[in-house]
Amino acid sequence: MTSHHARTRRATEAEAGAWADVLVRYGLLHAALRAPNGRWLIQHSPHGITRVLDGPSSVFGLAARIQYRTRQEARTR
Repeated sequence: MTSHHARTRRATEAEAGAWADVLVRYGLLHAALRAPNGRWLIQHSPHGITRVLDGPSSVFGLAARIQYRTRQEARTR
């Protein structure tokens, strides 16, 4: 996957939180919760495995992968 727009600064907690909220709101994730240590706990489905992401940049990476997959699926329809 190639990025068309490279970020020039690190992702902030606020930006990661906004992306996490959007992913949950649109049903692309079941849950996303920021832990006190700055890591993120996410679940793709209600009974799925809880994954741990290392920080805001990992949330951005996850959002990018989900967007890429969603666009690929839309193209094959």
